Amino acid sequence: MQIWAHALTVLVVGTNAPRAPLDQSAITSELSQYWRVSVVDLTTSTQDEISQKISNSSVINNEVVVAEFQSSGRGRLDRTFQAPKYSALLFSFNFQPKRSQSDWGFLPLITGMSAARALNTFVKGQTPVTLKWPNDLLIGDKKLGGIIAEVKGSSVIIGIGINVEMNEEELPVESATSLSISGSSNLDRNKILSKILNEIETSLTSWDSGEIFVDRYREVSSTLGKSVRVHRPDGTVVESRAMDIDPAGGLILESGERITVGDVIHLR
Repeated sequence: MQIWAHALTVLVVGTNAPRAPLDQSAITSELSQYWRVSVVDLTTSTQDEISQKISNSSVINNEVVVAEFQSSGRGRLDRTFQAPKYSALLFSFNFQPKRSQSDWGFLPLITGMSAARALNTFVKGQTPVTLKWPNDLLIGDKKLGGIIAEVKGSSVIIGIGINVEMNEEELPVESATSLSISGSSNLDRNKILSKILNEIETSLTSWDSGEIFVDRYREVSSTLGKSVRVHRPDGTVVESRAMDIDPAGGLILESGERITVGDVIHLR
């Protein structure tokens, strides 16, 4: 089974600006009992933290680990990344689906869709947050964050990285952005995280009960209707127009091809 993942864009230099640490009590006060949230100051990777808990049988369903700093953060294809302390939201959660494993491939897309919907409440009046297939968070044509998903036993570990307070000097490439740079009305990471988790809870609960999310994903997609270039893992490249998303999360091209994994570039 293939779970789609995309590298996160969060990075790299420090800042002298004062930034507030996360407040676990403030986060949990805005959440239902669905989530159990732990804030850690330092970890190698929130993905690894959840994975280790699963290996030790010490994890519960819907457990969330949020890190202020990751020393070995990773995204797709084991790419590494770092974010200055207190500048981003870096978190992973454990989810044990009731639905058939053949449906799990849509989970990263649902997570991305839910994150985009939540983030759009903080960028009202600004360029909205959209999704580049499968789950890159964009503001305009610049990357705000991304998602990785991994299967471990009966669990799916989903990790999210979002650039919140980084300034232009701290971004790794010109194609990245942050909520701060984009003029967000609120940079309180506690409130942003709570809002995202509440949206994810609503979506996952409905999805696990059998709901199909293709239409909702289409609403926040910035890929559909565009000409795209897709770099596949085997090194082949295809160019066509992105036409639709199927119920399994595959990208349907005008050429008739169905893409299940690959790096998508929007062509101008």
